[in-house]
Amino acid sequence: MSQAYNLLFTGALLALGVMMIACLIRAILGPRIADRLVSVNMTGTIAIMMISILAVMLKEGYLLDIAIIYAMLSFLAVVVLVKIFIGVYAANKRKESEDTGK
Repeated sequence: MSQAYNLLFTGALLALGVMMIACLIRAILGPRIADRLVSVNMTGTIAIMMISILAVMLKEGYLLDIAIIYAMLSFLAVVVLVKIFIGVYAANKRKESEDTGK
């Protein structure tokens, strides 16, 4: 039974790795900033899932603490990126309205 779980966890890690690569490609090539923000958030979520699976596989409890810390940092990073995007978007709108007003 242990080998079956080991095979299942290894397959899950491989699938998550492929999905993470796809998310990183979308983050680089995304045509809109929203695509990039979602892919960065998804990359963080996949990394947390991978750390959690490794914690179960290796029977190391401290990895779950690392996953929780990483989740908090990932959340804060996405919030900061959204705030920056909103500021840039507002500045561009303000500039466009000034240009059309002249």
